[in-house]
Amino acid sequence: MNQFNADFHIHSKYSGGTSSVMEIPLIAKQAELKGLNLVGTGDALHPEWLRHVRQNVSGENDGAYTIKNSKTEFLITTEVEDVKRVHHLILFPSISSAESLFEKFKKYSIDIEKEGRPHLRLTAGEILDYTNEVDAMVGPSHAFTPWTSLYKEYNSISECYGKNAKNIKFLELGLSADTVMADRIEELQEITFMSNSDTHSPWAHRLGREFNRILVNELSFNEIRDAIERRNGRKFVLNAGLNPREGKYHLSACSRCYLKFKSHDAKNLNWRCPECNGGIKKGVFDRVNELATWEIPMHPGHRPGYIHIIPLAEVISLATGIKAVNSRKIKEKWDELVGGFGTEINVLIDSDIGDVKKADLKIGRIIEKFRSDKISYVAGGGGQYGRPTLDNERENFWGSGQKSLGDF
Repeated sequence: MNQFNADFHIHSKYSGGTSSVMEIPLIAKQAELKGLNLVGTGDALHPEWLRHVRQNVSGENDGAYTIKNSKTEFLITTEVEDVKRVHHLILFPSISSAESLFEKFKKYSIDIEKEGRPHLRLTAGEILDYTNEVDAMVGPSHAFTPWTSLYKEYNSISECYGKNAKNIKFLELGLSADTVMADRIEELQEITFMSNSDTHSPWAHRLGREFNRILVNELSFNEIRDAIERRNGRKFVLNAGLNPREGKYHLSACSRCYLKFKSHDAKNLNWRCPECNGGIKKGVFDRVNELATWEIPMHPGHRPGYIHIIPLAEVISLATGIKAVNSRKIKEKWDELVGGFGTEINVLIDSDIGDVKKADLKIGRIIEKFRSDKISYVAGGGGQYGRPTLDNERENFWGSGQKSLGDF
């Protein structure tokens, strides 16, 4: 069997807030440079996007579609929003399966032909029933985020999906959570965790910023299903993604001015910021504490390791002090390193750190630090991304002065 890197959740140019260049040829090219072998198409219920996918694929192997002049393969995927505004990721065995689900869903949606991520007048349980009819797989998207997620609306998987919750085999962690956090919740012990980018842009600091490494015989829908369900030796062998502190909703914070709050302070303030009167959004960190069965994570035997990564353009930004990750100088250094090591993922996690240091000592030292989880972060919250830092910056919480990064 072989190991492959996969990002199952992206969006097309037909989803709100996405880049107009989110098209299959460019996504495929950037995925190769990133080091992704498989990418989800996203937005597979949108007729124009599915037509675009059909026009660009050149072959199919049991649900994995190849692209002309590219090593990247694509799996047909989409994200939908249910009647409670909870988001769900769907993996399809074929284009025809997505077309069949479109026919089933279109009478429950007013925007399925306009929006890449359609809104459905269906419950999570009803969505699960319909996806089973077309042999697709469904699981919660970014399960902990405080706006449109499973654990924002419900306290358990069974409460969300109902009597058929046993058919939920995977859960997407999202940018603000990782395995250490999620494995404090007992009901998730048998579920496979996914780490996907949910990107709206094709560029390498977004595409594959979170990815999965799977062990399968080949890239196909049935092999991926087996990996998710951990059958026949197929499995997920690595989750890789941002440190949760980089997520937009990691800590509880004001959604207007981004001031951060301890959970008890936010509750006492009735979740209203005293500085600007903005709403305080409960962070994933505090929500996991509410749901947790255990104080420390209890990793089941099947759970793969999770490595926190920083996109290479951001590493170069840290090393050079150039803040704009799309600047010419950062692009030149990115091209040099990716050209030398083959892919961005090779630079970030697979290449010998001594070789990376030889190529660029300062960049190599930063990569060495995050590979060993020794880098500091200013945490995100309220809708503002967190960020890694090489300085001894401190978190600013309301009502309790300056707190060090280790205090939460």
